[in-house]
Amino acid sequence: MPETAQDTVAQDYVPRLRTYYEQEAVPQLMERFGLQNRLAVPRLVKICLNMGVGEAVENAAALQDAVESLRTITGQQPVITRARRSVAGFHLRQGMPIGCKVTLRRERMFEFLDRLISVALPRVRDFRGLSPNAFDGSGNYTLGVEEVVVFPEVDIESLDHIFGLDVTIVTTAETDQEAYELLSILGMPFRR
Repeated sequence: MPETAQDTVAQDYVPRLRTYYEQEAVPQLMERFGLQNRLAVPRLVKICLNMGVGEAVENAAALQDAVESLRTITGQQPVITRARRSVAGFHLRQGMPIGCKVTLRRERMFEFLDRLISVALPRVRDFRGLSPNAFDGSGNYTLGVEEVVVFPEVDIESLDHIFGLDVTIVTTAETDQEAYELLSILGMPFRR
């Protein structure tokens, strides 16, 4: 079966942030950490996005809004997460759908991170930078976005419910300092 022009473009496409990482960030990190091997340089592994939808217990449409907005943001179908155990105080039974999640890798990961850094975070009201203390001790960084409407691809009028989003950036960095340097070079706007 012959390839179409669209297939060729999709195969040849390299995200802007990935090109920047390979050509600019890797040499800077090698110099900063005194590394000889490019493979020893910290790199991004995946980005996990999670939406908890507590309203889904009483309103199934809320979960559908969350799934639709997460699909629009990432370009990937979210997985619906279910309650692990029953909690009587929240009227929650084991197995009930209560959220959704997506794991991004490779090109989609770089595209999402680029849009997060250059488009979404600057649209957050009263944004003064990200906390440099949100690393987990193993070189991974987690941040919360209060409203998904900071992403321009989400249409506010089509949503009945607006939710927050948890973003976890997983790296191969062995320490929080290495991960901080990696994300800073990629353009993450940390507070000073």
